[in-house]
Amino acid sequence: MSISLHHIRLAYGPRVLLEEVSAEIPRASLTAFIGRNGTGKSSLLRVIAGLRPAEGGEVRLCGTPVSALNPRQLASTVSFVATDKVRIANLACEDMVALGRAPYTNWFGRMQKSDRAAVRHALETVGIADLARKPMETLSDGECQRAMIARALAQDTPVILLDEPTAFLDLPNRYALASLLRRLAHDEGRCILFSTHDLDIALSLCDSVLLIDTPALHHLPAAEMAASGLIERLFAGAGLSFDPLCGRIRTDEP
Repeated sequence: MSISLHHIRLAYGPRVLLEEVSAEIPRASLTAFIGRNGTGKSSLLRVIAGLRPAEGGEVRLCGTPVSALNPRQLASTVSFVATDKVRIANLACEDMVALGRAPYTNWFGRMQKSDRAAVRHALETVGIADLARKPMETLSDGECQRAMIARALAQDTPVILLDEPTAFLDLPNRYALASLLRRLAHDEGRCILFSTHDLDIALSLCDSVLLIDTPALHHLPAAEMAASGLIERLFAGAGLSFDPLCGRIRTDEP
């Protein structure tokens, strides 16, 4: 398994978000991570990425405990695409993508031929090779998200984590980006986990779905999750209902 969660306990101050939860996510799979706001999706992604500790339990990446990986090993195992938009003035797109090669360059950060080839391949894979010299601050939201994914690809990790990568995109670009993630998972054997509020995308394009229902964590194949009743229960009492036929949340109000 590429991601293994063993008896994870996650808390925010006195509030317990997850209690003794476990899950296994294989390689070559695309998994959506859903749940209501404030239930710990971003926090758990950061725990998996080794950016913060859990209050209990163990995370393993490709069979190795995250706690046993040194910074260079961790950076060559998992890449993390946060919700922050990179809008650094005068930073060319390919130079930002090249930052993903940091775990492999020498002490001076000098790019070798193999590093430059990895950056080119990443740009081509996400379809923005023609934007290589375009400054980051001039990219559209969709182009910027593809550039951030290209940086993760250039980092060449078996595990890629993304925190709400479709949040600022219109509907066509949301589907295009999720389709790209699906292709990367299946064609390149990556284990990709991303948080999202787009249930239709989660259920139609992903192999499986992780769902936080505090303090529990459920992990099912997408079709089984849609039929399980877990999503309906999650939104019950909030004036919302889930339509499993179209994968959308609807208001219960007339």
